[in-house]
Amino acid sequence: MNSKNPVVRTVTLVFFWLVVAVVLFYVLFPFYWAIKTSLTSSARLSAEALQWFPGAPSFQNFRDVFTGAPFGRNLLNSVVVATGTVVLSLLLSVLAAYALGKFRFRGKTILMYLILAVSVFPQIAVLSGLYTMIKTFGLYNSWGGLILSYMIFTLPFTVWTLTAFVREIPTELEEAAYVDGASPLQTLFRVLLPVMTPALVTTGLLAFINAWNEFLFALTFTTDASAATVPPAIANFTGASQYESPFGLTMAASVIVTIPLIILVLVFQRNIVSGLTAGAVKG
Repeated sequence: MNSKNPVVRTVTLVFFWLVVAVVLFYVLFPFYWAIKTSLTSSARLSAEALQWFPGAPSFQNFRDVFTGAPFGRNLLNSVVVATGTVVLSLLLSVLAAYALGKFRFRGKTILMYLILAVSVFPQIAVLSGLYTMIKTFGLYNSWGGLILSYMIFTLPFTVWTLTAFVREIPTELEEAAYVDGASPLQTLFRVLLPVMTPALVTTGLLAFINAWNEFLFALTFTTDASAATVPPAIANFTGASQYESPFGLTMAASVIVTIPLIILVLVFQRNIVSGLTAGAVKG
């Protein structure tokens, strides 16, 4: 029908690219404006607030981020906490997903909904009880306390995602491994785990982003730069009195912490697409 109606085809194509342009502008403009603001010096920030490009680009805000505050330590804390959260979450989730996806036992459905129910509660609802538990275990203001608290919202997500993927893995792979004398754990780690690589990368990356950007627990369970991650560190720039304008510092710090996430997405983009589309088509 489109070949017989070139006008309709042209209008459809124009509308499609118009929608794409609007979506791209909506998604990319905040990041562009953060870059533009971070490259504008504090003295010129007010005068160039409405300009599309900085009149005299400067990296002073990026230097001040690291010289005026222990931001390097905050970055290290975020890397360690987010990585530790992802590693522990994936390890536990792989075992749980294998059991929930391939084994039959009484109460499995109830257990799945209980895991899902944990992620339904907002963070503020569990904050007081979690604070008491972390103080009791002596994990306050430490990497371990943050990792433990972050796993509350990463584990339900990773378990549900990996369970759905494990269910789509052909049973013949397990049966062939059992025939060769493999135990359930050997079957999981030597046969199923390589097949689960796209799902592991996708789930792990999304969990990493959630842990990297988490603010409430990081603000509540840390007191200084020895354990504080980048979100509360960026928030502290607002109240820093030694700077003429903290807005440029905030934007510079935001750009710095966003770049690693962009690099991870670009590096693992093929695995991400494979993980997101796994099980979508059966044949």
